[in-house]
Amino acid sequence: MAQASAHIPKPDWLKVKLPSGESYKRIKELSDNLGLHTVCEEAHCPNIGECWGGGTATFMLLGDVCTRGCRFCAVTSGNPKQVVDEFEPQKIGYALKQMNLNYIVLTSVDRDDLGDGGAAHFAKTIAETRKNCPDMLIEVLTPDFQGDLVAVRKVVEAHPDVFAHNIETVERLQTVARDRRANYAQSLKVLKAVKEMDDSIYTKSSIMLGLGERDEEIIRSIKDLRSIDVDILAIGQYLRPSSWHLAVEEYVPPSKFERFRMIGESLGFKSVASGPLVRTSYRAGEFFIENLVRRERKDRT
Repeated sequence: MAQASAHIPKPDWLKVKLPSGESYKRIKELSDNLGLHTVCEEAHCPNIGECWGGGTATFMLLGDVCTRGCRFCAVTSGNPKQVVDEFEPQKIGYALKQMNLNYIVLTSVDRDDLGDGGAAHFAKTIAETRKNCPDMLIEVLTPDFQGDLVAVRKVVEAHPDVFAHNIETVERLQTVARDRRANYAQSLKVLKAVKEMDDSIYTKSSIMLGLGERDEEIIRSIKDLRSIDVDILAIGQYLRPSSWHLAVEEYVPPSKFERFRMIGESLGFKSVASGPLVRTSYRAGEFFIENLVRRERKDRT
């Protein structure tokens, strides 16, 4: 397997245009003015222009300091010392009302300093979003809450349309890439519990490629997610945020991503997004998923 370093140019399929356009400018200005954090900016996402221009944005709750130190992530690690902006749910509800979005993703840093990991804050933000934007589809991308299913239930009972939590990488590389407080079994436990608590909520997870995983390990991870009835799968290329993060072991070609997409679809996922630039919330509100969620939401009423 060829080693890819920070000094080797990225292949053409990983090059994107700089963000621009009115929708992008409006979302950036509102979030900056209200002191909100978007994971699109914090995580240096390459798709920010496409998503913001297409009616999808991802807001990061509970500040921009994470209590964990995953070796692939650009978000700052530290101790937030239990500081929480209690007005953040209202700020996000207000901002979303001005933004003309179709689909919102609410995520957060890990907040192991809080008793429930921030679960109640997620629930309040979902409620404020529903109040201000009743037609907007809501996806949450949550931490693992240290496997605390009481915390998971708080988010489930606020009833997001999609509940996402990432396994991030194959089982063998968990300790290489993720903080020691996270692990493969714990992540699967959270996703499985969501479906058991409310099977009307779509579940979703994401896998990064390019960290040295083997094809058979990726296929095993895809099967593990499907075995607990995860509905939506995202598979993307790991991109090194800085020289002190994990090195990229391989730039995986688009043809291999296409192979994994076909495998996922053959196993029965409702949607599989697989490609070099795919991220967890990349095109979260894409036409297929949005139509699927809206149709089934209508059927329930």
